[in-house]
Amino acid sequence: MSGPDAETKMQFLFALRSAGVTQTDVLQAMETMDRGLFLRGLFSQRAYEDVPLPIACGQTISQPSIVGLMTQALQVTPRDKVLEVGTGSGYQAAILAKMARRVYTIDRHSRLVQDARQIFDTLSLTNITSLVGDGSFGLPDQAPFDRIIVTAAAEDPPGPLLSQLKIGGVMVVPVGQSDHVQTLIRVLRTQDGFEYDELRPVRFVPLVEGLGKET
Repeated sequence: MSGPDAETKMQFLFALRSAGVTQTDVLQAMETMDRGLFLRGLFSQRAYEDVPLPIACGQTISQPSIVGLMTQALQVTPRDKVLEVGTGSGYQAAILAKMARRVYTIDRHSRLVQDARQIFDTLSLTNITSLVGDGSFGLPDQAPFDRIIVTAAAEDPPGPLLSQLKIGGVMVVPVGQSDHVQTLIRVLRTQDGFEYDELRPVRFVPLVEGLGKET
């Protein structure tokens, strides 16, 4: 499948900038990563619209502007080891892989992880490790992480994830009741504890404990 034409890409980048995505490395990563690869059927034709779209297992691929704003808030550097909770389509992890040293991504749905792995292999993104598991507990074996991004909403930032963040590390997580509008939070771990910044209202699927039932 061929990527977007120049005009589509220009409109896509304009929509990102209009939404507040201004960091050059984030824009470059999103410009070079074809969102259409992460969608199936007719939805792939809508890959460059700034809307969330359905994927398998009742999940969604987030709208590009939210992916961009979350990535920007994470302040990723090329030395960072990043944990993503909620692989979904794999799109967010692929963008992080362009910017970070290593990305670990975990999802409760094995089908989503398998599909994402195939795309990562096709794109030769060798610095991503994808795992099936309960992301609300993080990945203790690989902790601590420089950056943690959560792509599902929790009522509070999960304690296990906070404990797996390095001092000086940043976590971006949507917080709030699953059936209400949530708030995107940035957490900075300091020597003395945690600092919280509210970034913007968002809407994500809820963070669910346990493994997904495969259909």
